[in-house]
Amino acid sequence: MKAKEPKILKFKGNEYPCCASLTMGIIGGKWKTVILFYLMDEKLRYNELRKSMPTVTERTLSLQLKSLEEDGLINRKVYTSKPPLRVEYSLTDFGKTLIPLIKSIADWGDLVVKKYS
Repeated sequence: MKAKEPKILKFKGNEYPCCASLTMGIIGGKWKTVILFYLMDEKLRYNELRKSMPTVTERTLSLQLKSLEEDGLINRKVYTSKPPLRVEYSLTDFGKTLIPLIKSIADWGDLVVKKYS
């Protein structure tokens, strides 16, 4: 009997062994899901995001925002019409497809705190 060849999923030049791995590769890590959570309902400026996540370093936040932008999940809009420079972040249409998933993750976190803490 022949073993099945594992199906490799490809996204943005990266390969993943399964759909769960692909999802976690895109939104995994400590901060990406948090950033997406805060952007679900509104556009936010960099400093507003920073204040929402006081324990994240500026370097980490910048890198995570860049990664999310490269993956097409968030938009970065720069306003240069008048000083000071203003940058806003928002979810793309692709990023908005994650809203049900992010809400489920947040609801599960609330459940854990209420029932298992």
